[in-house]
Amino acid sequence: MKLVIVESPTKSKTIEKILGSDYRCLASLGHVRDLPKSKLGIDLENDFEPQYVIPTKARKTVNQLKKEVASADQVILAVDEDREGEAIAWHLAQALNLKDFERITFHEITPEAIKEALKNPRDIDLNLVNSQQARRILDRLVGYQLSPFLWKKVMRGLSAGRVQSVAVHLIVEREKEIEAFKPQEYWTVKTVLEKDKKTFEATLVKIKNKKIDQLGLDKEKARQAAQQLKKSEPIIAQLQQKETRRHPSPPFTTSTLQQEAGRRLNLSSRQTMRLAQNLYEKGYITYHRTDSLNMAESALKQAEDYLKKEIGPDYWPGQPRFYRNQDKLAQQAHEAIRPTDIWQHPDRINLTPPALNLYRLIWQRTLASQMSSAVLIKTSAEIVAGDYSLKANGQIIKFDGFLKIYPSALKENPLPDLKAKDKLTVKKTLAEQHFTQPPARYSEPALVKALENLGIGRPSTYAPIISTIQERGYVQKNPEKRLQPTEIGRIVDELLSQHFPEIVDVRFTAKMEEELDLIAQAKKKWPEVIKSFYQPFSKNLEDKYQSVEKKDLTEKTDRLCPECQSPLIIRMGRYGKFYGCSNFPKCRFTEPFKNNKTGVHCPECQTGEIVEKKSRRGIFYACNRYPDCRFALSDKPTGEKCPECSALLVKNKEGKIKCSQKNCHFQKD
Repeated sequence: MKLVIVESPTKSKTIEKILGSDYRCLASLGHVRDLPKSKLGIDLENDFEPQYVIPTKARKTVNQLKKEVASADQVILAVDEDREGEAIAWHLAQALNLKDFERITFHEITPEAIKEALKNPRDIDLNLVNSQQARRILDRLVGYQLSPFLWKKVMRGLSAGRVQSVAVHLIVEREKEIEAFKPQEYWTVKTVLEKDKKTFEATLVKIKNKKIDQLGLDKEKARQAAQQLKKSEPIIAQLQQKETRRHPSPPFTTSTLQQEAGRRLNLSSRQTMRLAQNLYEKGYITYHRTDSLNMAESALKQAEDYLKKEIGPDYWPGQPRFYRNQDKLAQQAHEAIRPTDIWQHPDRINLTPPALNLYRLIWQRTLASQMSSAVLIKTSAEIVAGDYSLKANGQIIKFDGFLKIYPSALKENPLPDLKAKDKLTVKKTLAEQHFTQPPARYSEPALVKALENLGIGRPSTYAPIISTIQERGYVQKNPEKRLQPTEIGRIVDELLSQHFPEIVDVRFTAKMEEELDLIAQAKKKWPEVIKSFYQPFSKNLEDKYQSVEKKDLTEKTDRLCPECQSPLIIRMGRYGKFYGCSNFPKCRFTEPFKNNKTGVHCPECQTGEIVEKKSRRGIFYACNRYPDCRFALSDKPTGEKCPECSALLVKNKEGKIKCSQKNCHFQKD
C-alpha cells in the first residue's frame, strides 16, 4: 500500500478516489511543526536557528501518520506547491523521520495531473523552505519582541506584526488624508438637446474658446450660461466617429480573484480564499494561490474548442491569448486560476450558492480571457451655440466579443443620427454645483490591490493580513464596508511610525519581500537576510525601552462609580474609549463612553430604546433589550417614520435620509 499525505481531508478524499485501492491518502491538517507559543523559539546566538516543536493539536495526527508510515510500502508527500506547502512537506519529513519518500506537485487535482505528477517525483525544494522559514522567523522576531514593548508603553493585549502593521499604516494615512481634505466647489452646465424627436445630453466645455477649467466656472457664470443656452440655437460643428476595441482581462491570479469577488460577489478576502480552497480540493479549479497569468496548452485548446462549438467561431480570436505579468518576480512556471475542465459549465454542477457563484466567476473570466475583443463605435459631437461650445459623447457595441460571457459596467449610449451643421433644439439646461471628493477609504478589494501594487505580501498572505488587522481591533469596517482605523489602531500606528519607522515603511517592507523571493531563488542565504534586519531593529528596541515613556490613555472625570463610589475614569480598550472604575480590578464597573442613546423607541418590541453599539465591523444601532429583542440597523435612526410604509427613517453616512425597510425605496430630497 502506498501512502499519500496531503494537507486537508477534502483534498485527501478527492485524490484517493482518483488513485484507487492501491493508495491510501491521509491529511496532515496543515503544519505538523511550528515555533513554540510559550517562548521566542529562535536561537539568536546561533544564526537564528529555529526551535521547532510539534504543537499539542498536531500530536494525535503525527502519531497516526507515524503508524501508517511504518506499514506503507512507499510514502508520497503531495502537499501544495507554494512555499507554505513546501515547508509543510519538509516538516512532515522531519516529524515522521522519513528517509525514503517522494515529493510530487500539481496545479490541479485531476486524474491526468495526479498521474503525471506520480511519474515525475522530485526532492523537497529547500530554497522554498528557507524562504518560508525566513518569513516565519522575521514575523516571530517582530511579534514576540515588539508586542511586549506595546504592552509596557501603551496597554496590555496589543500586538504588532511585520506586514500587518504596514497595512494598518496605509489605512491610517488614508484616514488622515480624508480628515485633512478641504472640498473645492465647482460647477458644470448640462443641456438636453433634441434631434428628430430623440434627446441626448451635452456638457458645456468652452466659453469664447476658453476651456471651462481655465475660466473657473462659478455659480453666477454657470447660471448665466444655462440661461443663455436656453435661448440659443445649437448647431453641430464637428462630428467624429471611430471604431475602438476593448480587450478581455487576463485570467485570475490570487489578487485579482479577491478583488473581483469582493466587487461582484461581496465576498471578503478570507471568504474568497476559503471557497477557492474548497473548489481546488474538490478538483473544480487549479491551484488558487498564484501570481501567474499563464494557462496550460491543454486549457488553451479546451477554450478554443468550447468557443468554436458552443459560442460561435467569431468569438475565437484566431489564436490563443497570452498575458504577461508586470511583476518580474511572479512565478511564471505556475498557472493562473482556471477551471480544470472548461466544459464543466456552472449550470451543470452541484455546489452551494457561494461556491457556485465563485466558480461561475472563474469560469467566465477564464473563457473570456481567450475570446475576441469587443468592438465599439464611439461618436463625439462638438456643438456650438453662440459663444458656447458643448460636447456630447456616445457609444454603441458593434460586436460584443468577450462581453457575451463576462459582462461589464460598459453600457451603450447611442446618439441620434447626427450630421455636421444639423440644427438642434434645447429642451432643458441645468447648472449643477459639485464639490471635489476626498480619497475613498479602502475596501478589502482596494487594499489587496494596493498591497500588490506596493509589493507588500504575496498571494498566500493577502487574506490573513486583512483578517488579522480586523481581529486585533486596529481596523474595523464601517456600514459601507470600508476599512477605518480604530482609536487604538491609530495610537499603535503613531507609536510605530515615530519610533520604529522601518516597521511601517512601505518601501522597506517591499524590499524585505524581494529578499524573501531571492532566498527562494537561492540568490541569498536566509540567516544573512534576517541578520541585516534584526541587528538594527534589536538595538533600536533596546534604546526605545529606555527613552519612550508609557502612554497614559486614561482621563479623569467628575463622575463617581455607581457601585463603589470611587472616581470613574475614561479608559482605552480594544474598541475605543469607555468609562471604568478607578478601583479596578476590585470593582469591574464599566459603561460606554459616548452617550449611545438615540431617543428612538424600538419599533419591534415597543419597550426598548435603540442605542449605538460597536463591534469589530464598526458602529451599528440596536435595541438595548438585546438578546430579548434582536432589532438592529446599520444606519442611525432619525426618529421619524416613513410616510410610505411606516418603518423608521435612517440617516446614512452620506447624510441622506431614507427608509430602513429594504423593500421600500422612499428617500428624502
